[in-house]
Amino acid sequence: MIQEKEFTRGLSTREAEKRIKTYGLNELKHKKKKSPVLIFLSQFNDFLVWVLMGATIISGFIGDKADAITILIIVIVNAILGFVQEFRTEKSLEALQEMAAPTCKAIRDGNIKVINSRELTIGDAVVLEAGDRIPADGTFIDAANMVVDESLLTGESVGISKDTSKGKNEGYMGTIVLKGRGLLLIDSIGMETEMGKIANLLDNIEEEKSPLRERLDSLGKILVIVCVIVCVIVTVLGILRGNDITEMFLLGVSLAVAAIPEGLAAIVTVALALGVSRMLKRNALIRKLPAVETLGCTSVICSDKTGTLTQNKMTVKEILTNGKIYELDKEKLNNCEKLKEAFVYCNDTNYNYDIKDIDKAVMGDPTETALVKVFFNDTNEAESFISRANRVFEIPFDSTRKMMTVIMNANGKEGCYMKGAPERVLERCNAVLENGKIKPLTAQKKKQIYSYIESMSNRALRCIAAAYKEEHVVKNDSVEDNLIFLGVAGSMDPPRIEVKDAVLKCKMAGIKPVMITGDHKNTALAIAKSINICTTDDQAITGDELEKMSDEELVKRVEKLRVFARVSPNHKLRIVKAFKKNNNIVAMTGDGVNDAPAIKEADIGVAMGISGTDVTKEAASMVLMDDNFATIVSAVEEGRIIYDNIRKFIRYLLSCNLGEVLTMFLASLFYLPNPLTPIQILFVNLATDGLPAIALGIDPADKDIMRQSPREKNEGIFARGLWEKIIVRGCLIGICTLLSFMVGRYYGMDLATCRTIALCTLVMSQLLHVFECRSERHSIFEINVLSNIYLLGAAIISITMICGILYIPFLRGIFNTVALNLGQWLLVIFFSGIIFLINSVYLLIKSKK
Repeated sequence: MIQEKEFTRGLSTREAEKRIKTYGLNELKHKKKKSPVLIFLSQFNDFLVWVLMGATIISGFIGDKADAITILIIVIVNAILGFVQEFRTEKSLEALQEMAAPTCKAIRDGNIKVINSRELTIGDAVVLEAGDRIPADGTFIDAANMVVDESLLTGESVGISKDTSKGKNEGYMGTIVLKGRGLLLIDSIGMETEMGKIANLLDNIEEEKSPLRERLDSLGKILVIVCVIVCVIVTVLGILRGNDITEMFLLGVSLAVAAIPEGLAAIVTVALALGVSRMLKRNALIRKLPAVETLGCTSVICSDKTGTLTQNKMTVKEILTNGKIYELDKEKLNNCEKLKEAFVYCNDTNYNYDIKDIDKAVMGDPTETALVKVFFNDTNEAESFISRANRVFEIPFDSTRKMMTVIMNANGKEGCYMKGAPERVLERCNAVLENGKIKPLTAQKKKQIYSYIESMSNRALRCIAAAYKEEHVVKNDSVEDNLIFLGVAGSMDPPRIEVKDAVLKCKMAGIKPVMITGDHKNTALAIAKSINICTTDDQAITGDELEKMSDEELVKRVEKLRVFARVSPNHKLRIVKAFKKNNNIVAMTGDGVNDAPAIKEADIGVAMGISGTDVTKEAASMVLMDDNFATIVSAVEEGRIIYDNIRKFIRYLLSCNLGEVLTMFLASLFYLPNPLTPIQILFVNLATDGLPAIALGIDPADKDIMRQSPREKNEGIFARGLWEKIIVRGCLIGICTLLSFMVGRYYGMDLATCRTIALCTLVMSQLLHVFECRSERHSIFEINVLSNIYLLGAAIISITMICGILYIPFLRGIFNTVALNLGQWLLVIFFSGIIFLINSVYLLIKSKK
């Protein structure tokens, strides 16, 4: 039996740790993670690797041990590179999943603390609010107007009311609080919960695949067929010319391995995973990998104002009461006890009375905490005031009603207090309290109050009104009628310093920044103008105006609108749909449970990491760890960089592979000796394909990447002339390699020397081309070569490898090469560099124009 003391003060930290050791962590068992050994072995589970292994065995049987050992080494080295890539990706994604682990508010040591839900244990008391996902099974010991969505367990879409007085007080892991507030005492965790019974079903849900990777997988299959056909032709032609059958078989196999970009899809995954890690460093947590691709297409960013565009440090600057506006930094409030009671009692702020600094001791919604801080100097004052009365009934705030009501009991006397949007509160009032006297709320008085509110809103103040009554206090919805108006608090939440630059970056990138807020239109406009989201008043619209418009009218007008004020979550969904109908790619932010539909509808749903609910985070593709608009812009920029880098290494890999195939194919057509041996072809694949391509995947952005228009969402990966670049450069690499071989033959060099010249020309052409691939818009002369030290390092390693097989006698014997002299190197440099130089000069002239 759990003692009452345990759930009023919660567990102590020591007791919680003891119970965690006894009962284990609050987590569901998952499939066993793939071990590093299995990851390594899986690198050999590939058709091409099987073919290579077969070639190794055949080489060994026919006595060509050097070839057999070399092929085996190449296979193992490739497997090691693949293992490192996959292992790093797994670790990165594991770390991201750990960071995305859900949290909950548990009472520990008498204070509310945000903890990882895994650390929850039996006997913990958890504070729950609308939008929270229940972290474990338990019993509600307190529930105020609470409704829970248990459809995950029951299949019923209707919310279930929780009422401790009627015994309907069970809470289940994974279910969602739709409405109200409550305190749950945990009695089952992990696999002992109802959710634990269906854990196996949940574990079978597959991760969403990247559309880009799927398209590249399909492309890969087509390339495999084409390359195999070409390799068969080369092999057959060689045999018909009288070449050794075994040699031609090995040549065909080696050419197939070199020509087929088997690592393409894997490198895409690595690039996406590394990009996700970089985004995390910029406070953007990607929950769904395909979002990385979509980010680069973003053309509209719909952002909440509070905490995202602003600092989320609300401070009450002015108070309207007793018929006048008090500027708090200049004068003190008089005769405002009832206003103080309304704002402090009708408030869901949490307090840590052990902390004396009132700024640090209050926790909760920034607007609500600001309303508390304005009335108290320290927590002693707050504790003394709050302890005078107990809350006995409440109608919680929700974003549709835009107000909240409580009934407080002080020494047996009950009073009703309301706070909310001024227009909603004034609708419920028929009197006003001024200087201790209750007066009728006449039409003229109402007009005067509205003029004051408009004046405050024009100064970018967020206005919250308060009202009360002490007669006819009944515990039902009718308690909200015939109230006495008390006043309005005007709070200021200044824009974030970095937001103005982020908005400018958006506009330069062809992205429309849009503000969506529940605040007054004037407040929203004042902030929007200060950060250049809008310039004129006609770019703003209210929720009420939106309500009167049809969907067709909204679609026509939405492109000119930049501020949506006084909107509800329902309006957000309409706004997203309207932008999408105009062929925009929309990113939408949200934090509340009611924002989830709009976030899910958006192309990129963005949840708030600090203020967002679990439901919103689950619906989102991306979570802002700092709730900052500038982070969205950074993520969009990162999305563009990742997509550009994927195009870069696709361009590099395919053009190089085309060059290799063409070299051998043209030689067969012109009845020339094979320009490369099988082992040399495999060496090219090892030296130039892996490391340089991966290094391109982490290339820094073009300096003007955020000055380009967003790409179309359905744009093919080979759009904007990429196919032409690949084909032209691949042909040039193949032709130049073959020409270098033919020139060597023309000058009477032996076959081994000619092949070595061709090998070096092919490798150097590809290494020069990798630097060309760093930009589609700028020449090599406009790019800082040192800005990607990984690429520079990869090129140096490849050059060292080619020099090693030329000048180390043991390796020279294995790869059938010769040590080239200065004249022969000049021949290599001429044929590998001439096309590179012409192309770079052409791009430089083009960019200058």
